[in-house]
Amino acid sequence: MTEKTAEKLATVALGAAALGAAYYIVRTPRLRRITIGLAMTALTGAVPAWLTREAQHAWVQSRRPAI
Repeated sequence: MTEKTAEKLATVALGAAALGAAYYIVRTPRLRRITIGLAMTALTGAVPAWLTREAQHAWVQSRRPAI
C-alpha cells in the first residue's frame, strides 16, 4: 500500500467515524443537549476572545499608535 492510498483510507475511516459519532449524538437527547451547551459556550466565550486577540494583533502590525 502506498502512502497516498493509506492517507486516503485513513481520511475515509476518520470521516466515517465522525459521521457515526454525529449521528449518535443527534439521536441521543442527553448528548445533544450537552453538545449544544458546549457549542454555545464556545460561540459566546472563545470566539469573541479570539476575535479580540486578532484585532489587537492587527492593530500592532499596522504600527499605529494605541488609542
